[in-house]
Amino acid sequence: MLHAQTEPDQQTVIQISDNVKIGGKDLVIIGGPCTVESMSQMEQVASHLSIAPVQALRGGVYKPRTSPYAFQGLGVEGLEILAKVSQRHNLPVVTEVMAISQIETIAAYADMLQVGSRNMQNFDLLKALGQAGKPILLKRGLAATIEEFLMAAEYILSHGNPDVVLCERGIRSFDNYTRNVLDLGAVAALKQLTHLPVIVDPSHAVGKRELVAPLAKAAIACGADGLIIECHPEPEKSVSDARQALSLEDMVQLVHNLRPVAEAVGRRIPSLKNQPQLIAA
Repeated sequence: MLHAQTEPDQQTVIQISDNVKIGGKDLVIIGGPCTVESMSQMEQVASHLSIAPVQALRGGVYKPRTSPYAFQGLGVEGLEILAKVSQRHNLPVVTEVMAISQIETIAAYADMLQVGSRNMQNFDLLKALGQAGKPILLKRGLAATIEEFLMAAEYILSHGNPDVVLCERGIRSFDNYTRNVLDLGAVAALKQLTHLPVIVDPSHAVGKRELVAPLAKAAIACGADGLIIECHPEPEKSVSDARQALSLEDMVQLVHNLRPVAEAVGRRIPSLKNQPQLIAA
C-alpha cells in the first residue's frame, strides 16, 4: 500500500502510483470515458491522454445507471482492459466500486477506487474500503452537506485507510439548465476544513461539454488539487453520458489551456516522467 505523506503546510499528499500523486504543488488531471467499452476505445484514449499529459486514466466497468435496462458495464473484462492499457501507457487507473463484494476484484486491477455520489453514505461500503489497501476517491453525494461529506470520509479514515481524496461533482438544485450545480465554494471551504486533497469533476456537474472547460479553469483557480474529466474518441457514440464527454482533441487542448491558470495560483501540471512501454496486448 502507498501511504499518504504530509507536505510542510500539513496538506496530505496521496501517492496513487510510483509517478503520480494527488496534493501538494502539482495538480493531477484524470481523464477518460464514463464507461469502458472496448480495448480499441481505451487504447485510443490512453494514447492521446498520456501525451497531454493526463496523469491518470478513468473508466467505469460497473455502472450504476438510473435505468436497470441501460448498459451496466463490462465488469471483469473491463478491468482487464484497463490493466493492459495502464501498463502500456504508464497511467494509473481510477474506477468505481459499487459494492463490498467488488472490492477485492477491483483492487487487484485498479490503482484507486472511486465511490460514486450515490454511495457516499453507504457506510458498510465505506468501512470495508478502510481495509481495501488502495487510495479512495470519494465523490460528494447528490444533496450532501459539507459536514456529511467529511463524515463519510471519516468512515474510511477511521477504519484504517488514510488515503482519501475528496471530489466535488455538483449537487442538485431547483435549476435544471445544468445537470447539477458545481459548488466551488465547497472546494474553497474543504481546503480550509480538511488536510485531504480535493479535486473537481466538472463533467458531472454541468452535463454539457461546452461548459466543462470554463468550470475546470475556475476549479483550479479556487484551489482544487486536480480534475477528473470525461472524454471519449467519439463522444456522440458514448454508451453513457455522451452529452458531457469531451473529444480527445478537446481534452488535450484543455490540459494545455489549464497551465497558465495553474501557474497563476502557484501550481503546475507536471509532465509524465516515463515514456509508454510497448507490450503485447
